[in-house]
Amino acid sequence: MKLLIVRHAIAEDRALFALKNSDDDKRPLTHKGRKRMRQSAKGLSKTHPELEYLISSPLTRAVQTANILSEYYPYAARKETKHLAPGAPPEAAADFLASLPADANVALVGHEPDLSELIAWLCTGSPFGFIYFKKGAACLLDIVGKPGPSRAEIEWFLAPRQLRELAV
Repeated sequence: MKLLIVRHAIAEDRALFALKNSDDDKRPLTHKGRKRMRQSAKGLSKTHPELEYLISSPLTRAVQTANILSEYYPYAARKETKHLAPGAPPEAAADFLASLPADANVALVGHEPDLSELIAWLCTGSPFGFIYFKKGAACLLDIVGKPGPSRAEIEWFLAPRQLRELAV
């Protein structure tokens, strides 16, 4: 399985949004976040042109990021899962991934620190993150066999600026 992991784009400030709405799950992307994510998605599609599944956390900012990615991956099946919501353990995401074909090309859109913990767990068996994801960053993993601890290798990790530069 090829697993593309993407952190959601720049969202509204948490504290300012809380003044208007107490439900952080509904916090949307900013105009700048949407604009930058479109540029990053274009670069990402040049680096990783095929996706069969595009799966996101159910939170608004992750769904909006996945929707932008779907503009560049129109044939990818879109799904949302609670297994990518903040606080979900890496095992939950792995169980969800195991329900997909073993040779699938999958993208996950989620949140920090959960994505870093998922990558660490898939690569080393330990959930202690060793990667810091900026908003809009992406990482490609190659998973051999059933998704689980120590079953993945990192193929590449790109910061948002690098993805935007690839779009040119």
